[in-house]
Amino acid sequence: MAVKLNETAFAQAKKLIEAGKVVLDERDAWSEHQPSAEDENRFIERHGPEAYGHWHLGVDDQAGAGKGRYKFPYGDFENVHRCAVLSAESRAGQYKHYDIERACAHLHGAMDLLKELEAKPPSKNSD
Repeated sequence: MAVKLNETAFAQAKKLIEAGKVVLDERDAWSEHQPSAEDENRFIERHGPEAYGHWHLGVDDQAGAGKGRYKFPYGDFENVHRCAVLSAESRAGQYKHYDIERACAHLHGAMDLLKELEAKPPSKNSD
């Protein structure tokens, strides 16, 4: 299996985070938040397999067409989920897909920055 970073998906994830399209959930929430197989199939029917692939940070260039070609999902077809990125980062490192692991770490850092900014109270300007 030759899984490599899906550059298009990585770019899309960065744009979504910049636009605030994120769910800042906890590490173990992905099993509850990930789209069901039915949701995935419905998305593919509406948008096609290429759009489906844009929601996965890994692509197996040796796999045939279809859902099995895409690995390391990072969102729910609308938002980037922190829990999905954390899960993907861990699994990518475990399977030595270091390019995907680094991309996940980048996304993870961007989302943690958003989380920090949300937690800080607005500063008062003193004149």
